Amino acid sequence: MATLLLGLFFLFSLIILAFYLAFFAFAGDKSRSFSTTNLPVSVIVCAKNEAENLKNFLPPILDQDYPNFEVIVINDASIDETLNVIKDFQSRDARVKLVDVQNNEAFWANKKYALTLGIRKARNPYLIFTDADCAPQSRNWIKYMAAGFGEEKSIVLGYGGYFKNNRSLLNKLIRFETLLTAIQYFSFAKLGNPYMGVGRNLAYTSKQFYDQKGFANHLHLRSGDDDLFVNEGGNETNTFICHHPEATTRSVPKTDLKSWFHQKRRHASAAGFYKTKDKILLGLFYASRFFFWILLIILLALQYQWKLALGVTGLVLLVQAIVYAKSAQKLNETDVVWLFPFLEVFLVFTQFGIFIANSISKPRHWK
Repeated sequence: MATLLLGLFFLFSLIILAFYLAFFAFAGDKSRSFSTTNLPVSVIVCAKNEAENLKNFLPPILDQDYPNFEVIVINDASIDETLNVIKDFQSRDARVKLVDVQNNEAFWANKKYALTLGIRKARNPYLIFTDADCAPQSRNWIKYMAAGFGEEKSIVLGYGGYFKNNRSLLNKLIRFETLLTAIQYFSFAKLGNPYMGVGRNLAYTSKQFYDQKGFANHLHLRSGDDDLFVNEGGNETNTFICHHPEATTRSVPKTDLKSWFHQKRRHASAAGFYKTKDKILLGLFYASRFFFWILLIILLALQYQWKLALGVTGLVLLVQAIVYAKSAQKLNETDVVWLFPFLEVFLVFTQFGIFIANSISKPRHWK
């Protein structure tokens, strides 16, 4: 039995190494030059009870150094002062356009319905999406995201990070998970298989939206306005990855573990509707990491070939460390790398908990 466990440990180690070597597609990607563009852009922000965040984060969007853009701000049936805040911005800046969404029985608490109304309102064919609690990290965010559009490129995947709090271990865990997710979707897109994007920093053309009938194929799901849209419509030729430092957005992270766990449950609930090949790849990636650590613990407890097991573990951690370090340098997340062995183990078991929780029940609302 111990020999079988050791063999399985080697197998899962090889699978993990294969994935992280594939992740060098992003980690080892050299920065590319960007050509400037003046494409007409509509920035779309969906806000539900986000009055204070809009006051803080809408100004950096309006302050973008870009000649031709409007900002569509969607009030998604808010019960706070969101509507009044948007109207105030609208009165002071003609580029701000309001879409006021009222709840209805058919689309109750459905962000995709609100986004669809916002997209219909947009007068420009190039759409950039972010959330109300997100802030561009430079005045050139629109310029670099818009530069991703080309003759064949109709989807642009950006990086949406979180604000740093050096005193919070949870903050580092959140940003580590976000870094790992970005490594995955950037790497797979680089290898010709874009399977997701994040709504905090995502762009596509209105033609792409209407050609794939918007969110029609998954409108019944509360989540997936970003990842399921890319999973359905992204391919090797139409998707561009934009990881320029000035194209980053950052969001306000959760400050307690329970809220973050609920947020990740909502995000993960869409993964079950990915294409079959993507579900298999992601399932294999998460399962191999989980069983790797379980089997290591068992082998150490049995003291069976423990020196060999630790040697293999060291190799796996070394390859992971290189990938994380190179990727974190690109995305300005280097402070989380030093804690990655601890964060990796904690994240693996947290993701297993999310899988179990979502197997029992699904999250109901986007916010």
